Amino acid sequence: MEIGIYSFAETPVDPPTGGQVDAGGRIRDLLEEIELADRVGLDVFGVGEHHRADYAVSAPAVVLAAAAERTRRIRLTSAVSVLSSDDPVRVFQQFATLDLISGGRAEIMAGRGSFTESFPLFGYDLGDYDPLFAEKLDLLLELRGNERVTWAGRHRAPIDDRPVYPRPLQERLPVWIAVGGTPRSVIRAGTLGLPMALAIIGGAPERFRPLVELYREAAERAGHDSAELPISINAHGFLADDAATAADLAFPPFAETMTRIGRERGWPPTSRAQFDAECSPRGALFVGSPQQVIDKILYQHELFCHQRFLIQLTVGTMPHAAVMRAIELLGTEVAPVIRRETSGAHGPRP
Repeated sequence: MEIGIYSFAETPVDPPTGGQVDAGGRIRDLLEEIELADRVGLDVFGVGEHHRADYAVSAPAVVLAAAAERTRRIRLTSAVSVLSSDDPVRVFQQFATLDLISGGRAEIMAGRGSFTESFPLFGYDLGDYDPLFAEKLDLLLELRGNERVTWAGRHRAPIDDRPVYPRPLQERLPVWIAVGGTPRSVIRAGTLGLPMALAIIGGAPERFRPLVELYREAAERAGHDSAELPISINAHGFLADDAATAADLAFPPFAETMTRIGRERGWPPTSRAQFDAECSPRGALFVGSPQQVIDKILYQHELFCHQRFLIQLTVGTMPHAAVMRAIELLGTEVAPVIRRETSGAHGPRP
């Protein structure tokens, strides 16, 4: 199994100081985190796209290109690219460029986006939320497969036999579909034969097993070998040398972030009791000691037989030194055990 990290480069108001986290400083810390992840042998690092004051990265390919020059082997992916409100030609060109800079380590994780600020920002109607994604994904895959493209749709100007450059170093630039639990999205990923990244950020993981089965069934119905399609489980969590330290560090920023976002969406505030329940062996949060995180990854591997696991360590503002220690623990203590215990269960790289 591949083990990695994803980050949204959060810049909310810091509760201890009451000040806004500096975006430039947060991006510099993020680059140090990616560099360390590469050095300790992690497989993947993802950077998300947001268009809000509480997140620093609106252009993941730019940050990942900077990271490419500081790393040697780790794969670099968006997490996610909000394809619905972007131009697939530019997304392809940016990540093809990243692929060339990094020596063939770029990936795209495409999603519809859990926030909606990018839609009015770029002049799109939220009423077209799903059709925009479906159409633009179709164009992205056309660009990936062909140097010269002829394409037409409803939401973007047509392309009439135009070449698109640069071409990536990899023969097929990997494109993952990120889903959050919507059956329609799961079926789309399986039908297209694309790897799926499933976000499990709350509730019992067992309830997502039918979605994984649905994905594999959709792939088989469309003529794909589901055994050849990788699945990633993406989750929130944090590691420290002991469980109590991990939970005490992670809870305040986690609660602040989830409660703040919850106010926008009508969720109740996040309590410590709720957080602790999600940190239990069958909960969704990967918060604890290295051994506890190992046990939870292996438990979910029994459920999903997935080939990749990505953890979001910074759900809110975290001390940089503690994040660096968490990355070190994930790379040196967790990843080697997971690779050993899941050896022989790998699917191909997308």
